[in-house]
Amino acid sequence: MYKTYSAKPQEIQAERKWYVVDAEDQVLGRLASKIAYILRGKHKPMYTPHMDTGDYVVVINADKIRVTGNRMEDKMYHHASGYPGGLSSVRLKDRIEQFPNRPLEDAIRGMLPKNVLGREMFKKLKVYAGPNHPHEAQKPEKLEL
Repeated sequence: MYKTYSAKPQEIQAERKWYVVDAEDQVLGRLASKIAYILRGKHKPMYTPHMDTGDYVVVINADKIRVTGNRMEDKMYHHASGYPGGLSSVRLKDRIEQFPNRPLEDAIRGMLPKNVLGREMFKKLKVYAGPNHPHEAQKPEKLEL
């Protein structure tokens, strides 16, 4: 009879890796789903749903992300201030110009669990607009998606 395996915290810390992903000419949603999969740890045989078994992911060139169709003009991000008439909307194109890393971060955040565990997983994501990042000391492996 087989026993169900559950990862232990000391085993998880020893197994964490760092990956670097180049987002240049990658489709936004497809890239986000693959990164969320790695952040959750579902690519590992030791995956445990109630534990954070994922790895660190560094994304470079987030400003060169690609979207399909007319999404650059049509996709809107909405934010409500809580006051009457306080709804503000901004297009994806304008959001990328102002904050180049936020559309990718928002897409990945939406694919993670909506609880303390999801917020812990999101902290392992590092997104940078340009080709440089300050995480060379961790020796990240290049990940082809």
